[in-house]
Amino acid sequence: MILHRYLARRFALIILAVFGIFLVMSLFIDLIEQARRFGADTADFGELIKLTLLNAPKGIYQILPLIIILSTLAFFLGLARSSEMVVIRAAGRSAIRSLVAPVLVALTFGILAVGFLNPIVAATSKAYEAELDDIRNETSVLSLSDDGLWLRQGNETAQTVIRAEAANLDGTRLTGVSFITFGLEGKPQRRIEAASALLADGAWTLTDAKVWPLSTALNPEAEAVFLPELQVNSSLTAAQIRDSFGTPSSVAIWDLPQFIERLQAAGFSARRHQVFLQMELALPIFLVSMVLIGAAFTLRHQRGGRTSLMVLSAILLSFAIYFLRNFAQILGESGQIPAMLAAWAPPLIAIGLSLGLLLHLEDG
Repeated sequence: MILHRYLARRFALIILAVFGIFLVMSLFIDLIEQARRFGADTADFGELIKLTLLNAPKGIYQILPLIIILSTLAFFLGLARSSEMVVIRAAGRSAIRSLVAPVLVALTFGILAVGFLNPIVAATSKAYEAELDDIRNETSVLSLSDDGLWLRQGNETAQTVIRAEAANLDGTRLTGVSFITFGLEGKPQRRIEAASALLADGAWTLTDAKVWPLSTALNPEAEAVFLPELQVNSSLTAAQIRDSFGTPSSVAIWDLPQFIERLQAAGFSARRHQVFLQMELALPIFLVSMVLIGAAFTLRHQRGGRTSLMVLSAILLSFAIYFLRNFAQILGESGQIPAMLAAWAPPLIAIGLSLGLLLHLEDG
């Protein structure tokens, strides 16, 4: 138990050190990128600092597997350099049992990252996107709620709020729809209720519509008219509606299941968010696979130039597994494979390969 605590504490300190180094590096790199992207004419230095700080959690969260594999290599190479692993094995402790502490540390780190760092990343990503919208003078055109979905469109003379009970996958066909048009002074001008609305060629085509004139009529209900079809000009496109959801990483993992239910209830495809949810749940196991890959190549005492070769092999294999994970995610988002398979297959394959290599090389 004392040995496990010593190994766990040492590995945790290495992870924190590598994490801090990459955090500082990402802050400087992102600050330069923000300055190049916007320049002094678009955003001042204070805004650049704010954008950098808001974007930093997302950047560091995405490279957690790299942090773990480098920490693992540094940990086991340090044990080999100080001959501590030789002493541990001479005392009768097998190399496989020595992996218990690093694996538990990586698993704990992954659980904490998903449970606590993920919501921070979601909040900062949402604030980052809002800050970008303020700088670009843009706003999201779509939001979801329990009573349906809401859209906003406008021009130089009026703004229109649209509510619908459901929509198709790309948001171009709405059912149970309401249009309320406001003037620039904020007063309502017109209300429309329709059975459905189809977006095409810069206009909504409404069917079975009832129109209330709100700005000119003393009694809007008395002057309301029924129209079997009505054209309403629109500045929206299917791409704008689709992009208004933002990235799945902008939704905290605790809120993601409810957000998926809202997407599905509104008629949109939630496959991308379902895959992301499973990928997040599988992240601790993926970090464990990084530890096992690093251990498989550096656990044994190496001599001469074999150390560099083993380190390079571990890094290349970890990148290959990371690429496989991203490729599986793309297949899952496109519907080629189930979300569970896309998220859980790569880390389990990596664990199987590394354990097989460890058992093959272990002679204790």
